[in-house]
Amino acid sequence: MKTVGILGIQGAIEEHEASIRKTGCTTVRVKAPADLKKIDGIVLPGGESTSMGKQLEWFGLMEPLRQAIAQGLPAFGTCAGMILLAKEIEGSNQTRIGLMDIKVKRNAYGSQLDSFVTELKVKGLKKPLPAVFIRAPRIESLAKEVDVLASYQDHPVLVRENHLLAASFHPELTDSVELHRYFIQML
Repeated sequence: MKTVGILGIQGAIEEHEASIRKTGCTTVRVKAPADLKKIDGIVLPGGESTSMGKQLEWFGLMEPLRQAIAQGLPAFGTCAGMILLAKEIEGSNQTRIGLMDIKVKRNAYGSQLDSFVTELKVKGLKKPLPAVFIRAPRIESLAKEVDVLASYQDHPVLVRENHLLAASFHPELTDSVELHRYFIQML
């Protein structure tokens, strides 16, 4: 049985835990470097990316997490987690993991009031995937090695680069666990 870590410092932690458990895997909240030794992959949840980056530094977790992911630990970033994974953030030098070869724009789909739900056709999935967009980042550019799995309004919103998976939206806020299952298969 696989154990999936959920970055446990801020954001949609409980919702990702519930989704991962529905796939039959166990979860661990990652709050310290030692927690990284207990997991087969990690979810970086939605939340507030600037705050999450600062907390990763404060808890001494940024460098160990960056090293673990660089050395092959599968990572799945949703919304703020995508921002943390991005190599470049338009107009920002905020603290981030910075290992996925994408450039993102924060809050590109509007404010909290502009939140919406849609269905996405995802490469490799038979049924459309429900997707919740809340102050979502948009991928502005990506390297040719990054595979686009789903787009919305001609912009990639779900991408994969080797052992990294990132979504602009919140799959954990729906009843579907298909994207979490996809991530589990990457472990």
